[in-house]
Amino acid sequence: MKILAIDTATEACSAALQCDGTITTKYQVAPRQHAELILTMIDELLSESGVLLSQLDALAFGRGPGAFTGVRIATGVIQGLAMSADLPVVPVSTLAALAQGAMTESKQIACAIDARMGEVYWALYQANDAAIMQLVGEESVCPPGSIRFFGSKDLAGSDSWFGVGSGWETYGSELQDQMGDALAGFRLGDYPSAEAICALAVDAYQRGDTVDAAEALPVYLRDKVTD
Repeated sequence: MKILAIDTATEACSAALQCDGTITTKYQVAPRQHAELILTMIDELLSESGVLLSQLDALAFGRGPGAFTGVRIATGVIQGLAMSADLPVVPVSTLAALAQGAMTESKQIACAIDARMGEVYWALYQANDAAIMQLVGEESVCPPGSIRFFGSKDLAGSDSWFGVGSGWETYGSELQDQMGDALAGFRLGDYPSAEAICALAVDAYQRGDTVDAAEALPVYLRDKVTD
């Protein structure tokens, strides 16, 4: 299986190519340089691997939530590539990718991406038996003091949760207060990556969960968007 994935939804810009179980990546934290970097990353990955775009099984991208401009860049690039090569697309949540990339830390991840305007993009993910992160409940955008840490006593009292994402850097105290003893800890500096998107996309592709290029749409979680 050959899948190319990209992500430009946050400060990090990345591309990854999976070829029959081997993943090669390009990754750079470069705010506001994504438009200049992403096509070069894609070209380099394909050239270095000796793979043509037409030889891919599918494309994948970080569909958001994230920075409005960044999400639009990834959407536009993937739609163009998919149309030109007649390839199916796997849209992947950037919050899911963030959780997947942190799975070595914990099987229960509390994702928070700074959404500006005093809010965070928020979601809880748990790893299944196949080591794929699964959404618990819904993704949302809200003030950090209003996050929904599930009212289920069974869930809140289960194994400890671990926080990742830029929202923990900006609003760490508020998020800790909301999660209380269920939070084992958190770390800073994590961003969604194309490598994690690849892992999620392979699972989705095998389940037949793909869309046509025209249906590869961004997800912002709120009507009013900002970078």
